[in-house]
Amino acid sequence: MATIDSPTGAKTQAVIDTFTRYVVPNYRRFPVCLVRGVGSKVWDAEGTEYLDLFPGWGCNLLGHCPEPVVRAVQEQVATLIHVPNTWYTEPQGEWARLLAERSFGGQAFFCNSGTEANEAAIKLVRLRSDGKKYKLVTFKGGFHGRTMGSVTATAQPKYHEGLGPMLAGFQYAPHGDLDAVERLIDDQTGGILVEPILGEGGVVPAPAGFLEGLRRICDERDLLLVFDEVQCGCGRTGKWFGYQHFGVTPDVITLAKSLCAGVAGGAMLTTVELAKHLRPGMHAATFGGNPLAAAAGIAAIRMIEDEGLLDHVERIAGVFRERLVELQGRCETIRDVRVMGMMIGVELAIDGAAVVQACLDRRLLVNATQGRVIRLLPAMTLSESEVHDGCDRLAEAIVEVAAKS
Repeated sequence: MATIDSPTGAKTQAVIDTFTRYVVPNYRRFPVCLVRGVGSKVWDAEGTEYLDLFPGWGCNLLGHCPEPVVRAVQEQVATLIHVPNTWYTEPQGEWARLLAERSFGGQAFFCNSGTEANEAAIKLVRLRSDGKKYKLVTFKGGFHGRTMGSVTATAQPKYHEGLGPMLAGFQYAPHGDLDAVERLIDDQTGGILVEPILGEGGVVPAPAGFLEGLRRICDERDLLLVFDEVQCGCGRTGKWFGYQHFGVTPDVITLAKSLCAGVAGGAMLTTVELAKHLRPGMHAATFGGNPLAAAAGIAAIRMIEDEGLLDHVERIAGVFRERLVELQGRCETIRDVRVMGMMIGVELAIDGAAVVQACLDRRLLVNATQGRVIRLLPAMTLSESEVHDGCDRLAEAIVEVAAKS
């Protein structure tokens, strides 16, 4: 496919001009205005079609506008949009039941995002000991959100610049280093927070034995083991939750992104025994578990099961792995290929941002993280032909950038 490099259209430029005048410039944006999406295809204001292998920054797990979710939200919005959590609603209770039955049981706290879910987990760790054990161990390369608690938990200095002093109580260990974890724990340590598969950190699964070792440490020291599954949960890896690949059950799971198939929603799952520590008045989310999010979350779970998408993910992941490993074999620029279901990292020896731009020129949407890792979080509904189309465009982009480097 030849490179396409057209100037920004008039419709898109008008939107950009409005943003320039009225929207805080805290995001780096591509000069593209997306107006419509179906499945893994999106269209811009000029009508140009793109193949989206990073839909909704990983939130659109079922693609753009999945019909069962759209229908559920449409029906719900005509019935009840929002009520506060001082009242009971049927959708929230049903949503909690479905999540509990597919994880380790227990109970759910609902919020609106991954950072809120992690804040709830941080509070739960501290409340369990009435603040006496307030410290958490987290890991370098991890990412847990943007609020002050979760950004402090994120052991990446670039996210701390200009925000100091950070919150007390967070200690950082190298990812995969159990000895370092042991050295950090003291009588004030209450828990360990870790991603089973690093997402923003480059799509890196936990090393063999690492999560098992963390579970052992927590059991021996009476600590809570918290798994941040904001990126790897909800079926993305071919199992309902990332921890199910490792045979290690955490005490707490945090979820968001794909939880509601593109609608804003987050959750913290924990055991009945631990849930009682998050007592009334200690934490809340005004919009958490609202009827729209709950309807979307329920519909997403049912769609995944009705359409056999967990099995589909395993098959499609195999096609990605085959194509990308083959590309690695003939392109020395590719250092590593990591595939965990629809969570894919292609580590390069060249600048990832340049490859993202070269992909955009070919109407392919991808992401770069950690400087040199091309990150794909495709929809579970992606077809085999779309995998091949996407890999063809990605291969052209990598080869082009490598030739210029």
